[in-house]
Amino acid sequence: MKELNELNFPDDVRYAESHEWARLEGDKLKVGISDYAQDQLGDIVFVELPEVGDTFGKGEEFGTVESVKAVSELYMPVAGEVVAINDTLEDAPEKVNNSPYSDGWMLEIKADDASKIGDLMDNNVYLNSLKG
Repeated sequence: MKELNELNFPDDVRYAESHEWARLEGDKLKVGISDYAQDQLGDIVFVELPEVGDTFGKGEEFGTVESVKAVSELYMPVAGEVVAINDTLEDAPEKVNNSPYSDGWMLEIKADDASKIGDLMDNNVYLNSLKG
């Protein structure tokens, strides 16, 4: 595992306590897991994602990520409807490890209220929460 100062915490995403991130792109939100989360999990071997059209409330489980060490649940950072999934993760789940904020994104959602992204932590608050 890497030290916190070796991990990437972009300032254009917001973070949930459960280590998912969300980035506003137009009128939709891209969602994935943080660099910290993928580092803690280790080599990711499988990602289970919902179907396009599924809807979730904030904090509801939307899928799982399986690594060589563990299976972890994924939680929706903001309520909304799934409008796209990153189906490349089916054949290349390691993209989550290699590029969690770009190629390793998981979902695109149409948020019930996109302003709720403001309820999530910015990179400084998230980093401080990881430091304990």
